[in-house]
Amino acid sequence: MLRAAGVGLGDEVVVPAFGNVEVAEAVSLTGAMPVFADIDPATYCLDAAAVDAVVGPRTVAVVAVHRFGRSADLAGLRRAGQRHGLLVLELSESKAPYDEVEQRRAHAAYLDRRLSGVRTPEGGVGHTYQQYVVRVPGNGRPDRDAFARAVRARGVECWVPVKTPVHRMPGFRRDVYLPETERAADETLALPVDAALTKREMHRMVSACNALGGLLQPAF
Repeated sequence: MLRAAGVGLGDEVVVPAFGNVEVAEAVSLTGAMPVFADIDPATYCLDAAAVDAVVGPRTVAVVAVHRFGRSADLAGLRRAGQRHGLLVLELSESKAPYDEVEQRRAHAAYLDRRLSGVRTPEGGVGHTYQQYVVRVPGNGRPDRDAFARAVRARGVECWVPVKTPVHRMPGFRRDVYLPETERAADETLALPVDAALTKREMHRMVSACNALGGLLQPAF
């Protein structure tokens, strides 16, 4: 998409640092430079105001990446694109069958009602819950990682969705201030909401997470 749009040497393209390195790599392969903007803490997608703040004279495009089943603010990003004369490209997640999405939504609703000690995701219109990403409150990674180990010890699968933001990776390291990206990388944990989960497995997940809630600071 970038090459077809004429992006190349000397150009800059705004991308999220919270997510897969492949987007930044694609920009680099065209000869352009990836510029990282911060995310909206509710959607984990690019924040339109943050994009506005990093646009420079060589910026030619923005890549909007949908994350965890939440859609990026395309309307806001397109308005930013119009203000600065930028191309806005969209990178969507793979789509699951309707029945599978509805089952994931049902599992997410179950967790929303019953989980304590973690901050549950903000649903939003059209959320497909590709991943059910919670926030573990506290002082960052030590708390989140200790929580994850304790949950796994109780037989519940969980994983860190983004271990290292791209702006901290070798080859893309930047001295930029992305507070929401850093906070999300330190606090987020994904719990399973697969369509195949049984009621017993869902109950075990809630019990394991809630049993640890007293060890953590309040979520809000």
